[in-house]
Amino acid sequence: MIITIKKLISVSIFSLFLINIISAQDKTQDVLNSLDLKSESYGEIAQTIWDLAEMGYKEEKSSALLQKTLKDEGFKIEKGVAGIPTAFIAEYGSGSPVIGILGEFDALPGLSQERVAEKKTAHKEAGHACGHHLFGTASTAAAIAIKNWMKETNTKGTIRFYGTPAEEGGSGKVYMVREGLFNDADVVLHWHPGSQNSANAGAALANKSAKFRFHGVSAHAAAAPHKGRSALDAVEAMNYMVNMMREHIPETTRIHYVITDGGKAPNVVPDFAEVYYYVRHEKRDVVMGIFDRMVKAAEGAALGTGTTMDYEMIGGTHELLPNLTLQKLMYDNLTKIGGIEYTPEEKIFADKIAKTLGYEEVNEAKAKDIQPYKTEAKAFASTDVGDVSFTVPTAGMSTATWVPGTPAHSWQAVATGGTSIGNKGMMVAAKTIALTAIELFENPVLIEKAKKEFLEKRGPDFKYIPLLGTRAPALNYRD
Repeated sequence: MIITIKKLISVSIFSLFLINIISAQDKTQDVLNSLDLKSESYGEIAQTIWDLAEMGYKEEKSSALLQKTLKDEGFKIEKGVAGIPTAFIAEYGSGSPVIGILGEFDALPGLSQERVAEKKTAHKEAGHACGHHLFGTASTAAAIAIKNWMKETNTKGTIRFYGTPAEEGGSGKVYMVREGLFNDADVVLHWHPGSQNSANAGAALANKSAKFRFHGVSAHAAAAPHKGRSALDAVEAMNYMVNMMREHIPETTRIHYVITDGGKAPNVVPDFAEVYYYVRHEKRDVVMGIFDRMVKAAEGAALGTGTTMDYEMIGGTHELLPNLTLQKLMYDNLTKIGGIEYTPEEKIFADKIAKTLGYEEVNEAKAKDIQPYKTEAKAFASTDVGDVSFTVPTAGMSTATWVPGTPAHSWQAVATGGTSIGNKGMMVAAKTIALTAIELFENPVLIEKAKKEFLEKRGPDFKYIPLLGTRAPALNYRD
């Protein structure tokens, strides 16, 4: 009799265990179903931001739309954080753990494009060539889905959405990190539009940028050139010296510039000229050293041309610190969700885009499949997520919102991001982030493991020093 009772108790406990697992799975599926049901609504939000195409620190309407969407869902909104009018924090819940999600929404200048598979300007100032209209919307969708799950399951903790402006050169997140807005977060998740589905350990180049301004003396270029001192000569002298310097720096360094003001008329010696520089490398210490040499080149150019020089720091970001504990979790969830499949109409559009990129037709497999998991990556670009990753354990991913083979910052990326293809990839990201956050809420041991890895990789002597220094947010850097 005693043995029979023990067996009954054991069976009952096991049955409850199975019921709890099935119940948890049902609630997780409910989250995915809810995102599917609202996919059209989120697509409309993303495409509204695509139409707005507001540049860094000018994203008033885009930021307001995401804020309203979150506020309507019960999130508490804090506007204008870190001295940035378009930056905000939206929060639901209280206490630990605090799981953050990043959301961007700025567009790029000079990349206006219609929603067509040929290069055709939409006559706007900017375009979403990096897909941030999808980025901010998917992150918003994920945050809302997680909030609803927390409410349904009575889960304790905080889900926090960071509205982060001006990623494209404005280093918006750096000011937010500098302000301490990530200090109490336990984990931060993010994603980025791309041409394939991947959740590998990321890498990014550290970056430092500035505008160098030269001041000379104007004069008639033909009648009195000897009385003039050309600021444009100084810009060209600086550029020449920096270009010679390329031979004597680490070969993985990237330096690029654009002359933003070179004078107004050939027959007037320019008394003002400006050049905008970026320098990048895998390590921030190397970036800082090369930037200091660039300043010396600018000083020499001014001395040699009889002009004066000053410069303004515009941006500066750390490299990315990967967290494999979080990355593997995110990868596993991305594989559960899977990539996207094209409708016949989308396939026709994608084939046309593929031809402009030099392919016979679109590689549908890259849009549908998940790239194999890797623990290392080579850095090709920069992101202000780097500074976040040195403050809190961070993980990211990308999805096929563009036709496979499409480079970022291209008209093809703008065009495809304005279609249902972009919307589909966006929802893959929303679902993956939602599942990852839910798993972290349910299993706090994973958070502790991620924190331990984070502290070991960052090192015991790390001290955060923003590469852009103490300057105020560069709110007018796009002017």
